[in-house]
Amino acid sequence: MNLTGELLIGAKARRGQGAKFYAVDAATEQPLQAPVYHSANADDVDEACTLAENAFDTYRTLPAEQRARFLDDIAARIEALGDALIERAMQESGLPRPRLEGERARTANQLRMFAALVRSGDALDARIEPALPERQPPRTDLRFQRIGIGPVAVFGASNFPLAFSVAGGDTAAALAAGCPVVVKAHPAHPGTSELVGRAIQEAVRHAELPEGVFSMLFDSGYEVGAALVAHPAIRAVGFTGSRAGGRALMAIGNARAEPIPVYAEMSSVNPNLLMPAALAARAETLARDFVASVTLGCGQFCTNPGLMLGITGEGFERFATTAAQTLSDAQAGVMLTSGILRAYEAGIERFATNPAVTTLARGKAPEAGSRRAQAALFRVSAKSLLADHTLADEVFGPCSVLVECADADELRTVLNRIEGQLTITLHLDAADQAAAQALLPILERKAGRILANGFPTGVEVCDAMVHGGPFPATSDGRSTSVGTAAIERYMRPVCYQNLPSALLPEALRDMNPLGVHRRVAGRHERTTV
Repeated sequence: MNLTGELLIGAKARRGQGAKFYAVDAATEQPLQAPVYHSANADDVDEACTLAENAFDTYRTLPAEQRARFLDDIAARIEALGDALIERAMQESGLPRPRLEGERARTANQLRMFAALVRSGDALDARIEPALPERQPPRTDLRFQRIGIGPVAVFGASNFPLAFSVAGGDTAAALAAGCPVVVKAHPAHPGTSELVGRAIQEAVRHAELPEGVFSMLFDSGYEVGAALVAHPAIRAVGFTGSRAGGRALMAIGNARAEPIPVYAEMSSVNPNLLMPAALAARAETLARDFVASVTLGCGQFCTNPGLMLGITGEGFERFATTAAQTLSDAQAGVMLTSGILRAYEAGIERFATNPAVTTLARGKAPEAGSRRAQAALFRVSAKSLLADHTLADEVFGPCSVLVECADADELRTVLNRIEGQLTITLHLDAADQAAAQALLPILERKAGRILANGFPTGVEVCDAMVHGGPFPATSDGRSTSVGTAAIERYMRPVCYQNLPSALLPEALRDMNPLGVHRRVAGRHERTTV
């Protein structure tokens, strides 16, 4: 598949008329000359959104099997792109082949996971309360299911050019919910985005769906994204990126005449708690595993362990010494964009020049002029952290802060003060369980996922996963961007009161012709046809 640099608006492909930009080779920082990309303009945004709005009712009312086959076909077409996709993504992101091959598999698997969910009908959450004419007062027949919310704007993420991008989790969940999608491709990997976008466009054509089910727009700046969120046809937004970017989109969504939800995944330092017995037994092993997690992918994961909390003592010192020794050998890694590198360097400089912070270690220095980041490990006291909340701010990249707490009470105070998180991890042995149990209510309030004896860099795509958390980890802590529960962001409930059977959605008819799980008169029921 040849790259053209064109916008994909419904069934059409055409060159944008806005500012031009090039993809950049992550290793050399040199522009990739072919093709040239151009930003979309206001007319392009309006056309894509209008097509999506026109496609919505037809697409959302398709038979479940047809929508599921469409999702399966997207997965197969992405896989069929083969090495061309992986090699282009390697060029644009600097990520290694094994990581990107794994990410491609994850992308295909989550599309197929949502296809299975659509076939099951479980996301409909069908409920029936039969009429009670003899009751005083009488109750009429009431039936409930969830439907798609409407066209969704999805923003490609910089750190996952496949799994959180054009065909990533937000797109898969929205399409599964019956919502057309308009993607704003990330300018750091436009070629990767075009390859995947054309695969989806072909799947739309093959399934004979309305063309507005999918569009993809390019933009070198922020204007297209802002216009997308403001467009009246868009009913929800999926975003993964910085806190500043997420809050800007939230402000636009809230300022509309009819506000819409912006599901933004933004900022998390993913605290790890080093419990005393675990530290005493295996401080050195924990330290080495911790450094491997911090530097994995050059620290450019939403779940990077950016804050390590422990109680002062011999085990804590052994951990700090081993972690510093291990991190000092870490090679400088390629950052996704020059902007991300600049922000990272500013963040570690802020830590390094703070008199309350001790620099424990720096990794191998990068070559001058390269887009590589030097790993960094800092140490602060809990007292200093409590006095200056910015010491717990995220620095996106291979950096972490080790926090020394005077005792269990101070550890508890820190946990109560930190912001909402995607994850919190407990490193514990059997002797630590009582102390961990006492902390668990705080952890449940603060995080979307709680781990034990592992590191959070790695998000399984499955029914039970939660990749979300209280603000600022996400804009809405009631939701997840990974796992089948992600579909709930793009659906809303509708109640049907006393409608004739012929007018009811099939999932709510008496004979249950679709054979879906339903709650009838307060009890779960499934009728197999």
